[in-house]
Amino acid sequence: MILVSIVITSFINPFLGAAINIALPAISEEFSLGAVGMSWVSMAFLLSSAVFLVPLGKLADIRGRKQIFFVGNVIIAASSLLCALSPSGAVLISLRALQGIGSAMVFGTGIAIITSVYPPGERGKAIGITVTSVYIGLSLAPFLGGILTQYLGWRSIFYTTIPFELLVIWIIWKYIKEEWADARGDKFDWPGSITYLFSMSAFMFGFSRLPATSALILAAAGLLGLLGFVILEMKVRFPVFNVRLLTSNRLFAFSNLAALINYATTFAITFLLSLYLQFILGLSPRDAGMVLVTQPVLMAIVASISGRLSDRHDPRILASAGMGIITGGLIMLSFLTEHSVISYLVVILAIVGIGFGMFSSPNTNAIMGSVDKKYLGIASATVGTMRLTGQMMSMGIATLILQVFIGNNPISIQNSAEFLSSMRTTFLVFVILCTVGLLSSLARGKSNAF
Repeated sequence: MILVSIVITSFINPFLGAAINIALPAISEEFSLGAVGMSWVSMAFLLSSAVFLVPLGKLADIRGRKQIFFVGNVIIAASSLLCALSPSGAVLISLRALQGIGSAMVFGTGIAIITSVYPPGERGKAIGITVTSVYIGLSLAPFLGGILTQYLGWRSIFYTTIPFELLVIWIIWKYIKEEWADARGDKFDWPGSITYLFSMSAFMFGFSRLPATSALILAAAGLLGLLGFVILEMKVRFPVFNVRLLTSNRLFAFSNLAALINYATTFAITFLLSLYLQFILGLSPRDAGMVLVTQPVLMAIVASISGRLSDRHDPRILASAGMGIITGGLIMLSFLTEHSVISYLVVILAIVGIGFGMFSSPNTNAIMGSVDKKYLGIASATVGTMRLTGQMMSMGIATLILQVFIGNNPISIQNSAEFLSSMRTTFLVFVILCTVGLLSSLARGKSNAF
């Protein structure tokens, strides 16, 4: 029942994130949002998730992972209903931020609970099943999101998730009696948490608004705040984040860096290609979703296999091979034009999906197996933070380059050439970053289990 509840939430959260990308043109039309406004419907969710994950992960270690997991699902259910009733773009963006807090509670505890329940010899398999459910959510999101948007409107995406969330809430309330709080008795680090929240928010919000001067100042202030956070955490007895996990645990540090870069180079692919397929190639939301479903379907298939393999083989090799394949796919994406055929794009998405599936499960297994049980919540939160920060950076890079080429103007046939140039430039930047990520993945060293 524990695995069932975590699998459902691991499906719902990426579904909410990815399905919204297909609906962005419809949302933009209803609320008159420009390119930057559209991106914030996605980024508000990512920003709040990223900044709250670490504090909530630590709180889960102290108060109980089941308790935080339960509350997170309640917030997601309530915010989904409110998102569906949004009267304006500003309200929708604000509610997406609230939804992100619930997502942080769920993702900051789910993998930690699985790691607590399953022994090392079965952990990779369980994590593989969980990661597969993430990719099934991503797989169905473009297809179902396109159908729902086209026939029932974009609001139906949020209504659809509510019954699943209610089922998870009922399962936890009825069947899961055990609690996991390996750091019970530790004091919660409020000064560190507040410093982290404000610094991370300033950095990520500023990064997403570049190249404006005020955004540059805000991002720089955020980075200085994060430096102050690191210094503060080295001095307190019960830090919200144990910085020594990064300074003394090479496997943990480099695996997380590889995850950060991996998500930073892949998340905006769906965002950009959704716009490309609908605005440049003229596909309907349904047809665009049917094309984009290729990548997450391959992710789901390969992630389950690679999760099992990571119980028997060094995750470093599997994850690094995955990043190499992703790099090749990104190079191919940089050659897309207004005359590219759909079959070429489907092949590229399949390549990226295979690479991502090979990377994610083994990398997560390596991270969770590299720390003491007391730090499972914070390790799970760190994995989630790397994922969400990477996704936010990915959207930030894509939005920045879009803004450089077309400003805040709506994407149309008049500026299609500028959009294509911005898209190709973004993919080339991702190629460079992914190469760095491949080197980081190789530099982590061999897992302790091998």
